[in-house]
Amino acid sequence: MSKPTWDDVVDLPDELDDETAEQLYEEADERQDMTGEVCPYPQLEAKKAIQGLGSGDLLVQETDHVPSTENVPKAVEDLADAKVWKSGSGLYRIFLSKK
Repeated sequence: MSKPTWDDVVDLPDELDDETAEQLYEEADERQDMTGEVCPYPQLEAKKAIQGLGSGDLLVQETDHVPSTENVPKAVEDLADAKVWKSGSGLYRIFLSKK
């Protein structure tokens, strides 16, 4: 299997397979565990982290708070492209690629 790229992350969560999501998560430039956290904390932390990354770097937030899957991408839309993956267990990963 080739190394996953940003293009492997798709808009619809069920289109990203678990193996690719795990590889991208492990290779991310920064990872944030936001499980148990509610808005606006995840948005604030994403903004801070994205500002410290270089263009093309990848930040991944893990969350179990469904509103974060919409609110975090909106909060950083000027700074990063965002895609979301959903596990079968209620865990979400928000992939943010800095512009």
